[in-house]
Amino acid sequence: MARRKQPRESANPHEQASLSINEKILRECYELYTSDKGLVKSAEELGLTVLTPRRKITVLLIGNHSAGKSSFINWYIEEHVLKTGVAIETQGFAFVTSGKKRESLTGNATLKLFPHFKVLDEVEGVVNYLSTEVSTSQQKKFSLAMFVDTPGLVDGDMNYPFNVDDAIVLLGGRADLIFVFFDPMGQALCRRTLNVVERLSDCYTDRIKFYLSKSDTAGSETDRQKVMMQITQELCKRPGLNRAGFEMPTIFVPSLTEKPPRCENQIEELCKEVEKTINQNVQNTLNTLERDCNRIVEEIDGRLDKDQRQAKVNCCGLVKGYFLGLLSMCLLQLLIVLAVDKNTLAVIIGQFLGQEGTLVMRELIAQIQGLWLLLPSSVCKYFLIVLTLLILILLYLAGRAVRSKPTMGRGEKKALLTKQDYINKTVRPVKERLYQTYLKQSIGSADLY
Repeated sequence: MARRKQPRESANPHEQASLSINEKILRECYELYTSDKGLVKSAEELGLTVLTPRRKITVLLIGNHSAGKSSFINWYIEEHVLKTGVAIETQGFAFVTSGKKRESLTGNATLKLFPHFKVLDEVEGVVNYLSTEVSTSQQKKFSLAMFVDTPGLVDGDMNYPFNVDDAIVLLGGRADLIFVFFDPMGQALCRRTLNVVERLSDCYTDRIKFYLSKSDTAGSETDRQKVMMQITQELCKRPGLNRAGFEMPTIFVPSLTEKPPRCENQIEELCKEVEKTINQNVQNTLNTLERDCNRIVEEIDGRLDKDQRQAKVNCCGLVKGYFLGLLSMCLLQLLIVLAVDKNTLAVIIGQFLGQEGTLVMRELIAQIQGLWLLLPSSVCKYFLIVLTLLILILLYLAGRAVRSKPTMGRGEKKALLTKQDYINKTVRPVKERLYQTYLKQSIGSADLY
């Protein structure tokens, strides 16, 4: 008896069990793109460009030095992976992401791990100041978010080893969220910070969120209001930053507060913003999956339809060519009858048709030549010339008509239909199931259609 195959177990069942629903959805979407029959490979074979979805959102933190960027990241993941202090501790870009074990990576390894950040190569010298801190933390939504800590910005004669402004703007184009931290200790109005934020705001206004960090050190409520008013006034002076609905929540890291805080800590609002963007990323990934499926299927349908039309054109051309060729042969026979002596023609015909056929053809040829002799000799000459040219033209047109353009072979058609079948019967049902799974987190099953 054939041994029954056991169901294949997950490579890491403990890891699968610890994943959240959103993580599982993003992971399945990623596999639909990168598998052997995945969308990326199918799109490449069709000459299309399909980007693999990112499984994590990117949160970019910018601000002056000692604004609390590194401290916030350490607090969010509940692990001390970045140096903090009053001095300028972060001189390059530090990527903080979750992984299987604690690890620190350098610049080249960082770009290998995050190829979508290779755009930083455009900034000379920045690669040597890239680093990645891999943490095993599973706190909050860290498994679905990656934080990018940027160098503290200062005015004056401070020289950076690379063009930090351009590098931050390039990173802003790849980020899903941009948190701007203003601290109340005299550096909030740093001109360099405001210049960078204004450049980012020109293209990515919807991604930028402002926060008054270290708000517990601002003194009394009156002092804090003055600081916020000064920052608001400075922002309003710049057309790119003067916008309606401006908000700047006050935040501080609870674990770094020595005295009882005298202001409301809205740091949870920041965490909710991260969670909201993660949910939007899941929706965007599923929507992108649907669009990519449609693009590939439409491309396949277009190629098959074009091939079918071309096959019909080739068939019509073949029929047209045969008809023109047959007509030219008939006219050629007429030309032979008119141009060749009837006795010579009778001998030639007799060799092919026999005695009875020769008698019938002689009578027919005699009638045609009798009509031909009624025409003036000058007309006959021109008629033969025109008839010869007509035969040549018909033969040329027949040759052109039977020339067929190449069409797809059976193997190529089968490969396209296999791709289309995989998308329609495998990818799309999985996408619908994942969307239902995502919606069930917030909507009851009875409300789903």
